[in-house]
Amino acid sequence: MYSVNAPVPPAVNELADDLRPALSAFARVREWHERTLLLKRVPADDRKELRTAWQTAKDALRGAPAVEARVSEVDTFDDPPNGSSPVVYLAVESPGIHELHARLCEVFEPVPILEGGDDYDPHVTLARDADGFRGRRAVENVRGREVGPVTWTIEELELYDARHGERVDSISLPA
Repeated sequence: MYSVNAPVPPAVNELADDLRPALSAFARVREWHERTLLLKRVPADDRKELRTAWQTAKDALRGAPAVEARVSEVDTFDDPPNGSSPVVYLAVESPGIHELHARLCEVFEPVPILEGGDDYDPHVTLARDADGFRGRRAVENVRGREVGPVTWTIEELELYDARHGERVDSISLPA
């Protein structure tokens, strides 16, 4: 899967690292290099389709400004529409991110239940997949926890390859 993501600043990674002890019951805890803010999934099956899709995304983002984002709370998806559960994440507040997401949804069909309208919930995933009593207790201990806050300006977006866990290209904002 490819996606348009916003990298997170070191201060967000520091918040996440501070929460690691509370996430020990989770089977998968994201490392600093895996933490990003997903804006929109991009459909592409090969490199040729990817080049075309990335150009489409850049065209949709043309003129888009840099945007402010803020993290101040930990939340959970107890029953996410895909993947293992629960998911613990840093909730991201940003009207600007919603605007960028809407631009991308105009050119790429939103993934049902995840991306359309009110379904898009900007976040930075910290951990997923904890079960049993220990898992439930871990979720209760972090859900709603206030952190930070950390506020930053998103001045760059990246094309991200989830399969290889790497950045493919980037675009500066304003675009």
